[in-house]
Amino acid sequence: MSNSRLPSPRVQNVVFAVIFVALLVMVGRLLAPFFTVFLWSTLLYVLVSPLHRRVIRSINFSTRKGMILKNVWAAVFALGTMIIILIPLVFIASLFFRQIADLLRRGRGFFGLDTGFFSGIFDNLAALIEDLSSNQISVSGEELRHRLFALISGSLQNLVSAGSVFARNVGKFLMNFVLTLFCLFFFFADGPYLARLVLRAIPIRQEYIRTLTGKFMEITRNLFFGYILVALVQAVMAYIIFAIFRVQGALVFAVLTFICVFIPMIGGGIVWLPLGLLRILRGDVTGGIVFLVVAGIFISLLDNVLRPFFLKDRIQLHPLVIFFAIMGGVTVFGFNGLILGPMAVILFLTVLDLFLREHEINSE
Repeated sequence: MSNSRLPSPRVQNVVFAVIFVALLVMVGRLLAPFFTVFLWSTLLYVLVSPLHRRVIRSINFSTRKGMILKNVWAAVFALGTMIIILIPLVFIASLFFRQIADLLRRGRGFFGLDTGFFSGIFDNLAALIEDLSSNQISVSGEELRHRLFALISGSLQNLVSAGSVFARNVGKFLMNFVLTLFCLFFFFADGPYLARLVLRAIPIRQEYIRTLTGKFMEITRNLFFGYILVALVQAVMAYIIFAIFRVQGALVFAVLTFICVFIPMIGGGIVWLPLGLLRILRGDVTGGIVFLVVAGIFISLLDNVLRPFFLKDRIQLHPLVIFFAIMGGVTVFGFNGLILGPMAVILFLTVLDLFLREHEINSE
């Protein structure tokens, strides 16, 4: 009698699905503020875990001593990873914003000078613009100077404002640092167990889980070594070269180089080329030419040497696709998009390939 009052299995399934989705949304809302912490903790764990596994592979975790050593090594790797990141980051950030303020003062003074030299440059540039546009664009040299001054001042002011926002959010940064350290500790201590727990909850075939998990690990390491690390090496080389040639704001331009190397075909040249040309225009022809040659070899050509060495064709995507994936990721997810953008595209293509194979669709 009691069983006849129960709803049909279909209704029960619908109710269960609604409850599950509601709880999933609630859990997602609860964890959303810590998304950045989880993301970068996972990425750091994926990058460092091979070394961690080598260190602890001879430890017997079934003994009390083994359990203690496991937690000790987890703490050492978590703390060491964060310290290696934090110390250079703090130093670079402090120096970066000091140089930004100095560039802002120098830029205003530079373009504020009313000399025949600067007037002649902008007058010639205005005449060139009129000739190229068949007199359709009429602009004076003085107007060009003021517009360029406003553009540079506005850009530098935005960077200074970003620095002020960063300074105001130091407390939030420190909290995220502590939470990331906390997550890393448990990832190093119980990473395989936590991974199995999450993967078992995903309702798809185990071979697909293994494929996607392997692809995620591969993407993370290859994106870091093939793109982020290469860009970082180019930025370091740019800073060394800029410092040797006594470029004002060397660190600022090195950071801009790090950003611009992701642009296909152009890369870091968009930064060092104007600097070299400006040096030539200021009268140092030999120094400018030497600067352009050295920067071209040790910044831009370095990309052609390092990227194939790290990637070895493991990310088989055109650089233009990677570029737009990074730009789109940064637009949608902010700084997290640097990784999430390309990762989303590559994982999508992996899932598409699994679907085509499952349904025996010829993709050629």
